[in-house]
Amino acid sequence: MRDACGLVVEAHRLVRSLIQPGITTGELDAAVVELYRRYDAEPLFLGVPCPAEGGPPFPAVTCISVNEEVVHGIPGRRKLVEGDIVSVDTGARLHGWCGDSAWTYPVGKVAADRQAILDAGEEVLMLAISEFGRRSRWSEVAGEMEAFALSRGYGVVRDFVGHAIGREMHEDPQVPNFVGDDMAEQDFLLQPGLVLAIEPMLNGGVDEVEVLPDGWTVVTEDRQPSVHFEHTVALTAEGPVILTAGVGAASP
Repeated sequence: MRDACGLVVEAHRLVRSLIQPGITTGELDAAVVELYRRYDAEPLFLGVPCPAEGGPPFPAVTCISVNEEVVHGIPGRRKLVEGDIVSVDTGARLHGWCGDSAWTYPVGKVAADRQAILDAGEEVLMLAISEFGRRSRWSEVAGEMEAFALSRGYGVVRDFVGHAIGREMHEDPQVPNFVGDDMAEQDFLLQPGLVLAIEPMLNGGVDEVEVLPDGWTVVTEDRQPSVHFEHTVALTAEGPVILTAGVGAASP
């Protein structure tokens, strides 16, 4: 899985190097298409069936979600502008194994409230990874994630969660970022060999979301900005290992 995750890191570094006012989300996606083609990697998002009945399969190799868009934004002709925040999620299968990661990037200089939620989103992800190596059950980690986000005044998206990952992108168990009413049934032990895609999504206002008519793009109900941060993380006998370490960093 290190190879697949390393390619996903390279994709994020490429996207980060290209993000600037005036570039389109479609141009960012096209750059990742070419990268995956060079490595003969399978893009995990392309062609995923639409959750809405009769909707189109996902048409891109990245989900690119801007400002109030939470997840599953479809790349296209939209131009990024100064002050936007843009969440980029992508995954690839290489040599039979999967990697998956998301990060929310500022476009130029952003307003203080947007920088604050960017910082909080990254902090809650790193908190989760730290707790992953210290706790015995996922519910304990999810409780810490939710408490941190709420203490900062942010809504924790409840309609979408993380997941285990391996030869397939979405494997059991599901990995929530909060403690819901059904956590007792969904909870699981944390033991070496487990590999999770941990992906908190925080909203600047309420936690409720809705899906746009395209059948894919998820937006905040109150149209406040949202952030999405995700790492693929393996739990070893020595503790958690971030397989997508380097996502969010500039190219070396």
